[in-house]
Amino acid sequence: MMKITINGKTQEYDGDPAMPLLWYIRDDLKMTGTKYGCGKALCGACTVHLDGQATRSCQLPMSAADGKTVTTIEGLDENNAHPLQISWAEEHVPQCGYCQSGQIMQAASLLASNPSPDDADIERAMSGNICRCGTYPRIKKAIKKAAEAGK
Repeated sequence: MMKITINGKTQEYDGDPAMPLLWYIRDDLKMTGTKYGCGKALCGACTVHLDGQATRSCQLPMSAADGKTVTTIEGLDENNAHPLQISWAEEHVPQCGYCQSGQIMQAASLLASNPSPDDADIERAMSGNICRCGTYPRIKKAIKKAAEAGK
């Protein structure tokens, strides 16, 4: 029996250890904020935090999450009041919105490790997250705004 803490709650899993964490989050726990995009860990739509680090959940087997702590977009802030969630709304970042939970989770990992990122830091950290709508300038602006709010 595997035990995984997801958004502060311990979950027990007794299924296929090779099943991707994404499917457990979405299908078993019914948390649909984390999205399926490419299925190859290339687009970033499925980004969650695994022990505080941005991780692509579509390629992470359940066995690799055993004993770990996972945070999804639903667990980032119970009141949707994380500085990134606030700045995302204020800067009107989402267009279609599909990639945005992954974008926010990647940005949250960046700000946790570097609370004052410059443009190059942001571009490097966010380079693996694809936005088909091209909201990259607004994403960068929102990350900078959230970094300022966190000071």
